[in-house]
Amino acid sequence: MDYRQLGNTGTRVSELCFGTWRFGKETGGVVETDREEAHELLDTAWENGINFIDSANVYGTPHGLSEEYVGEWLDDHDREDFVVTSKVYFPYNGDGEPGPNDRGLGRKHIRAQIEGTLDRLDTNYLDVYYIHRWDENTPIEETLRTLDELVNEGKVHYLGASTMAAWQLTKALWTSDVEGLQRFDVTQPLHHAGYYEDVREYLEVCADQDLAVCNYSPLAGGFLTGKYERADPDDPEAVEAPDGARGSFDDFFGDWYASERGWQVLDEVRAVADEVDATPAQVSLRWLMDWDDFSCIPIVGARTPEQLEENVAATEVDLSDEQWDRIMDARYDPDGDLWG
Repeated sequence: MDYRQLGNTGTRVSELCFGTWRFGKETGGVVETDREEAHELLDTAWENGINFIDSANVYGTPHGLSEEYVGEWLDDHDREDFVVTSKVYFPYNGDGEPGPNDRGLGRKHIRAQIEGTLDRLDTNYLDVYYIHRWDENTPIEETLRTLDELVNEGKVHYLGASTMAAWQLTKALWTSDVEGLQRFDVTQPLHHAGYYEDVREYLEVCADQDLAVCNYSPLAGGFLTGKYERADPDDPEAVEAPDGARGSFDDFFGDWYASERGWQVLDEVRAVADEVDATPAQVSLRWLMDWDDFSCIPIVGARTPEQLEENVAATEVDLSDEQWDRIMDARYDPDGDLWG
């Protein structure tokens, strides 16, 4: 495992980040990853050199369970060996129905949630604290000033921003600069080779401002692993899914991850995978890690240690510039327009 600078910060992280959004999460009344499985996955991540762990206050059923699992595991390890993140924004219902101030990015909610997060993780500080979304009801200056206080108090090392528009990210960075506040150093957008939305402007801001990109869902919910097949040549959202795969029980899978662009990219990913003797998942992850414009650290999840080890093996894959370009070019139709 190689390590790289986290954007413009002085912190070095593994080439992959381990995501814990499945920890304690119930789907259809079934827990996707229980406590024992979570700790086994964390063991596997650490044994393979991953020192970067991503969580959020709303991961788990009830909320906060993911952070608890991570905190319990960290108790048996040296906290200083790890770069640990969490997030704030969504309504938190760990103790019942959320109240009117149990959501968003106002001072009251952020202050309450950072204390709960630190308690569940059993740590004195977070390495990165993300805003999980943009809050249209709270002035960005209030949010940034509150986050700035957390950095000055030593509760947070760096600030991060998850999904938002490019103009919102730019506005936040500008506000920090003008007001002399801590700025975002890390971003966490939805970004993968076959994403049907164009996030070019967002990524250009990250490149210009030397922000790290820790993209979530880098394998498009499993679509880019190659285990899905096209069910209808005239309907890109129709997929054939193997039993037990996400697409077999998630009614929104086709709407969210399958697109004409996705199928075109997947075909090229499969071709490159054959050339380099790797799996489509490994090629898809390596393609992201090889971005030159910014440090790109994909957040990988896994249901089993074997899946995680397959993902980690992406760090050993080598793509030529020509192969990388072919995957990028597969996003465009013969007229040079992005596939839908």
